[in-house]
Amino acid sequence: MLHTVFHGLSRCAMIAACAMPLATLAQSNTIKLVVGAPPGGTTDTVARSIAQHMGQDLKRTVLVENKPGAGGNIAADYVAKSKADGNTLLVTFTSFSINASLYRKLPFDTIKDFTPISMLANVPSVLVTRKDFPAQNMAEFVKEVKAHPGKYTMALGAVGSSLHMAGERMKMMSGLDILNVPYKGTAPALTDVLGGQVDMMFASSMNALSPVKSGTLKALGVTSTAELQQYPGVPPIGDTIKGFESNAWFAMFGPAGLSPKVVAELNRAARKAVDTPDFRKLLEGEAATAVSSTPEELGEFVRKDIARYAEIVKFTGATVD
Repeated sequence: MLHTVFHGLSRCAMIAACAMPLATLAQSNTIKLVVGAPPGGTTDTVARSIAQHMGQDLKRTVLVENKPGAGGNIAADYVAKSKADGNTLLVTFTSFSINASLYRKLPFDTIKDFTPISMLANVPSVLVTRKDFPAQNMAEFVKEVKAHPGKYTMALGAVGSSLHMAGERMKMMSGLDILNVPYKGTAPALTDVLGGQVDMMFASSMNALSPVKSGTLKALGVTSTAELQQYPGVPPIGDTIKGFESNAWFAMFGPAGLSPKVVAELNRAARKAVDTPDFRKLLEGEAATAVSSTPEELGEFVRKDIARYAEIVKFTGATVD
């Protein structure tokens, strides 16, 4: 129960007290989940599934509104400046943490201008190489690349993305010298690794699954701390490069100033959505994991994540005006 009902309240007063969170949220009958990515992508898919389940639970209309651009900053800024009534929420991804240090100036404060609601999903990535790359495992990969500094190339689907940062984290922790080749999107980057024009890339576990299964790409390691069910026999990169871990994530935030009662109700509904069998099945089929959290856990996670990525961004020297 989200509210304490004091002794002596009448039955009507008790009903009113219990209904407060829904009444608070019901100033508008519609909740918007704002997504900083175009329709059809992974973030959009996650948000639409969450919207469906939250709508059923709250008996409200929950819509997804796409506001792509600037690595998710346009959507984040829109939510940061929205009324703190629980009707405008942000479903965002790892760039939310990365952008805090990647961009010279943001129109919002990543910590102060948002209210954490819940984590939604965790998405590991996979180090994949062209099928004829001269290494069969991570140990051989490290040995080969160290023996030929600057020879091998890594495709980047988007500069500043979680996949870019996974590659930079690997290089930072291992001392590997690999040349970055930037692309305008994951699809053309993946195409050139498949074609052998580029040697390797970090791909989301979702995008890499089909070509790895078909044998057109070679998977050498996953960024999670444990082997993924969808990638049997592909060990964690951290088994070879000690301490390495780099997963993408999806989470829900509201603007700063949400009342504790609204936060509690939204968190309850979001966690219930994450726990539904079909949402978990949706993610598991894409080599991702449904993960929920308390608002406090998400807030602490993001603070640490910002610090982790600040170190990597400093290592790369990358900045965006």
